[in-house]
Amino acid sequence: MEATTIFDINHDIYWETTLLNTKDLNNKLFCTFVDESVLDDMVTSISKAYSIMYNKMFVLFVKSTGEYVITYNVEQANVSNIPVNTILVHRKKETNTLYTINALNDLIKKLNGGVVDTNFRVNWQHYQNCILLTQGGDLKQLNTKVYKIIEL
Repeated sequence: MEATTIFDINHDIYWETTLLNTKDLNNKLFCTFVDESVLDDMVTSISKAYSIMYNKMFVLFVKSTGEYVITYNVEQANVSNIPVNTILVHRKKETNTLYTINALNDLIKKLNGGVVDTNFRVNWQHYQNCILLTQGGDLKQLNTKVYKIIEL
């Protein structure tokens, strides 16, 4: 099994909530990685702490790591801190692809001969139902499947 994405070290940028620019987080999609043992508690905690836009949370299962990912949109006025093991992601709706900007840049560089070009077109069909992120300087593709959709 692949190494989990959940951070197990004491210092990580996603733990440093005091350094985040939370004023620029209007209608953002967050992605929180959790173990199955705390999944329900984290869903409850998130739904109590934030006004979840669209009244929906999506829980995905990462096949290669055995972990779960809770995705949800929050409004700027509702964000004072961000849960541990949470990243800001973007979504390609047509292919259910979640990605960070760093991962997108790394993917373009990989596909485009080492050059990051904002005009480069990614064939998103190759990245259907996955999360693209960087970890330890490496591009990771985490294949996912919908575990459940939570209506709030």
